[in-house]
Amino acid sequence: MTSWNSPEDENALMNLVDSEREQIELELLLEGMHRMYGHDFRNYATPSLRRRIWNFIKMNNFRNISSLQEKVLHDRLTFDRLVHNISIPVTEMFRDPQLFKSFRENVVPILRTYPYIRIWHAGCSTGEEVYSMAILLYEEGLYDKTRIYATDMNSQSLKQAQSGIFGIEKMKLYTKNYIEAGGSRSFSEYYTAKYNSVIFKPFLQKNMIFAEHNLATDRSFNEFNVILCRNVMIYFNDKLRDHVHELFHESLSRFGVLILGSKESIQHTNYGSLYEPLDRVEKIYRKIN
Repeated sequence: MTSWNSPEDENALMNLVDSEREQIELELLLEGMHRMYGHDFRNYATPSLRRRIWNFIKMNNFRNISSLQEKVLHDRLTFDRLVHNISIPVTEMFRDPQLFKSFRENVVPILRTYPYIRIWHAGCSTGEEVYSMAILLYEEGLYDKTRIYATDMNSQSLKQAQSGIFGIEKMKLYTKNYIEAGGSRSFSEYYTAKYNSVIFKPFLQKNMIFAEHNLATDRSFNEFNVILCRNVMIYFNDKLRDHVHELFHESLSRFGVLILGSKESIQHTNYGSLYEPLDRVEKIYRKIN
């Protein structure tokens, strides 16, 4: 039988109990969110998920995870705000310009051979990269035969994406990214400035379809020539990551292209042998099996 004699031992025991209690509270919260609203965060990486939940707790003056759970299960607005906090959007126009430049060089020639193109931006956040892709395809003469499906689980992010309105203060960075990505025109041609915002031209939205989709719970909804999911799976554990790779593989057409984020890799998954790299550095892969 273990004996806890010193204050240090007692503190260690209390910390162990507190940690166990917090883990139970966290699991109950995630289970409740899944059963009540259908959003499944149970296989998200625990450290980042825990950090964002506690950030929400402190911002909203909850006592602990259990008090947050009570509010979430009885108030849909609190749930929506928590989901928005968990899935904080991190994106920009032509993010990682060399990726878009490589797309022009390695993927566009393939797309030219198709009579019709379907592209899925999975986890599109507030849509900056969706508009970036539309601009790139427009300049390459491919946009008229393309449909871009932009999905995210965060309804607030999707609303902003659909609006096509972004902060004017970001345009200097976005213009720089556009030029480095191989843009061939003046970037300002694609938007209209109004007060402190810019509105992207309506023709860019004509072939975009925005919809809620949860990678953890929802299945494939079409066959795609290109799927982009960039720096989303870094927040998933191995089980959920494998599930999403299965989803993408079954959603890609023969020789379809999968594009991952700079912090992700397909090499150490069960699906690595089913793709060949078109650009290993920029994480562009082509389905071969």
